[in-house]
Amino acid sequence: MPTTLQDPIDSATGAMPPVVDVSRQLELELRTALYEKGESWRETFVEKGIFLVSLTAIFAILLIFIFVARECLPLILGQVDTARSAELITPEKAVDLSSEQLAVYLSQPVDKIRPLSPDVLKDLVASRNEELAAHPNPDSKLNTVSWPMLLLPYRWQEYTKAEFIWQPTSLVEKYNLVPLFFGSVKIAVLSLLMAVPLSLMAAIYVSQLASGTVREVVKPVIELLAGVPSVVLGFLALIALASLFQWLFGYEVRLNTFVASVALALALIPVIFTIAEDALSAVPQTHKDAARAMGATEWHATVRVMVPAACPGIFAAVILGFGRAIGETMVVLMASGNASILSPSIFQSCRTATAAIAAELADAPVDSPHYRVLFLIGFILFVITFVGNVFADVILQRLRARLEGQRTSQEATS
Repeated sequence: MPTTLQDPIDSATGAMPPVVDVSRQLELELRTALYEKGESWRETFVEKGIFLVSLTAIFAILLIFIFVARECLPLILGQVDTARSAELITPEKAVDLSSEQLAVYLSQPVDKIRPLSPDVLKDLVASRNEELAAHPNPDSKLNTVSWPMLLLPYRWQEYTKAEFIWQPTSLVEKYNLVPLFFGSVKIAVLSLLMAVPLSLMAAIYVSQLASGTVREVVKPVIELLAGVPSVVLGFLALIALASLFQWLFGYEVRLNTFVASVALALALIPVIFTIAEDALSAVPQTHKDAARAMGATEWHATVRVMVPAACPGIFAAVILGFGRAIGETMVVLMASGNASILSPSIFQSCRTATAAIAAELADAPVDSPHYRVLFLIGFILFVITFVGNVFADVILQRLRARLEGQRTSQEATS
């Protein structure tokens, strides 16, 4: 018996079910698929763009490092020699030499040699010969850019004992690097001793203890310091802070390590504060709530629970501050006094490696020993920064692993 098709009727209600619009459903699915495809394309484009920018930055840094290494490579390999022979350049021969060669012989910037006429060059060479003949110096036969002379003390003719001396423009150039890096480390350490406690206390207060109103005012004000140019801080130290501190402490040297460190600490505070505050704010609030529930005070919970949990981020903030302090140029150039004195006193002038590059590179004749030594300083700063970052990353990973291990053991115990 043939069966007849009947419309499906809901036996409970006796009503027809809603008719499914297949075409409408297909249209919605198609639009969804196209939208997801478009979003996927946009995400891929953004990801590739970020990767390209990152790769470009790494490539640019690599090119800078290669350029700096290429300029100082002859010095590293011992191919540069500053020892002077007994032969002097005659005035007649001076006109046949290049401006760079004459600049090295006369110890003058090459830009000042190029526009001079041949007669003037002859007179300068004759005066230089008379000066060398009148003041014979056995130190002139030394290669002052050899590694022992760059790193070890030496008793020069006019000194009574072995000294670390940086005097690239003296009659016999002295290129010892120890005073420069000693000054860099001294200013960096002193500025960190000032900036780290203030930054961390401010970060702990703003992220854990302050009210919402206070946090909204204090945090932007401190972070606003990061936008102040270094030259402005240097000018502030040069004009105001130097005179104020000299009046307060009564020391003799107006521009010194202490003044430069205070100005540099002002530049470090917003950097360390921002990273440390973000690290403390990233710790889950449940950690603090659990400590409070067990009877801990607000301060006790912050110091014993929140700060240890944010320790990796705080350590990263301090390391970043140290890198900024080592690489700072304008503040130390304007406020440190720029005297390459190897003294432990914070009230004596000093000269940093970055300040030496900024102040002397423009006057150093191209391819001269002075020029090579300045690029060697830049190369050493690159190496110090790289090694410091690697060391900090290793310590940071160990701190994180230790904290994760403590959390895992606590969860297993509970």
